[in-house]
Amino acid sequence: MQVTTIKTFGELKKAKYQVKSIKQELKDNLVAILSAGKNPFPNIHGYEHTVIPELERAILSKHNINLLGLRGQAKTKIARLMINLLDEYVPVIEGSEVMDNPFQPMSYYGKQQIETLGDKTPISWIHRSERFSEKLATPDVTVSDLIGDVDPIKAVNHKLTYADERVIHFGMIPRANRCIFVINELPDLQARIQVSLFNILQEGDVQIRGFKFRFPLDIQFVFTANPEDYTNRGSIITPLKDRIGAQILTHYPKTIDLARKITEQEAKLDQEQLAKIYVPELARDIIEQITFEARSSEFIDAKSGVSARLSISALEALVSSAELRCLKGGHSETKVRLSDFGSLIPAMTGKIELVYEGEQEGSRWVAEQLIGRAISNLFIRMFPKIEKLEKPGVDGPYTKVVDWFIENDDFTLPDLIDDKTYDSTLSKIKPLINLMQKYTPNTSEKDSSFMKEFVLWALVEQKKLSKYQVEGETGFRDTLPSFNLRSN
Repeated sequence: MQVTTIKTFGELKKAKYQVKSIKQELKDNLVAILSAGKNPFPNIHGYEHTVIPELERAILSKHNINLLGLRGQAKTKIARLMINLLDEYVPVIEGSEVMDNPFQPMSYYGKQQIETLGDKTPISWIHRSERFSEKLATPDVTVSDLIGDVDPIKAVNHKLTYADERVIHFGMIPRANRCIFVINELPDLQARIQVSLFNILQEGDVQIRGFKFRFPLDIQFVFTANPEDYTNRGSIITPLKDRIGAQILTHYPKTIDLARKITEQEAKLDQEQLAKIYVPELARDIIEQITFEARSSEFIDAKSGVSARLSISALEALVSSAELRCLKGGHSETKVRLSDFGSLIPAMTGKIELVYEGEQEGSRWVAEQLIGRAISNLFIRMFPKIEKLEKPGVDGPYTKVVDWFIENDDFTLPDLIDDKTYDSTLSKIKPLINLMQKYTPNTSEKDSSFMKEFVLWALVEQKKLSKYQVEGETGFRDTLPSFNLRSN
């Protein structure tokens, strides 16, 4: 017999159904998942040996949890995945606005149903997807919003006195009874509002407007907070922190490979884009390296962090730039090019918080610098270091490439050329082909042109070449002024 076919309280008792607390549900289901060798938090990358074990210990301990970390560290995503650790369905008294447990009703309505109808009390079943509630903490949140208040309209409509508990309007927390309740950005709650959570966390109950009765709430609390908030906008008051069972520190991915997994999982790319736009592996690495550079940049406020959303938005913008070239050039498909990275700047500027905020051009300049640094730092991992001073008469690894530009001053890559023309144009630089064959021999044919353009951009960053951009094209030339035929 499926439990969801049970329609009355009497049938529920006859089936010997045992109602568990939400924390016990989470623990039991976590134990079952781990015992089966499965991952309770799929699609969370980079936390396997840090955050996830701490989270599992907190659930086994039946603790309320505070996820503390900078922006874009999957705090809310983790909280939402906890839904999967709940029982698929739980019984409630039908019509109850606080999901009354039929064996232990807490509201006036629930108690009256059991007292009046007894075993004939109607039962409904709530799916776990409906047992998640979330509130973004803002300074204007009130105790009435979270806990509840006396509703004078109810009193008038039902001709009740204010001493009757039926005049109560429940806030978000009582309505989240038997649910996971998430409060995001906890420090933004005013201190007096944080005080109202004391009893809920410690004793599991709440009082409204001095009523003598208490509601024994059954809630799994998950809070999220950004350490920046402790100094900029507010703080979690000490007595509240003391009542939260587990504080878990989140972090950014430590390697490019992990960062790529997250970006490729979260980026919203449709099938049409994936079918006609090819993104070289190196292009994906550059995107992640840009984010790594931003997190260590002296121009960006480290306390605010740099969200993983920067990489996600950058990949989406990069693919869209190539797609736009397809549409304007009338091509059926194309490959991402380094010239497409200019399109990343609008996706980046809103996600970096500068140490000194100035004109809008300031954030744009910083974004351009981050792209340049990412290219330069990836380049020196694959190719020989460029020495500032080279021995006279001794050719360095890049001498022949630079000499080619001295002899062929006018080299441009128009934005809208098709892939065949793009490939053939870059193939004219024979020393560049020889350089790649020596240092990156495993580069695939499909990625070859992107690698060539990458080397040119890196030589610009290393002051071996100069680059200019005019409407509709990108050009490269040597750095000697006497040979410059165009101005920046």
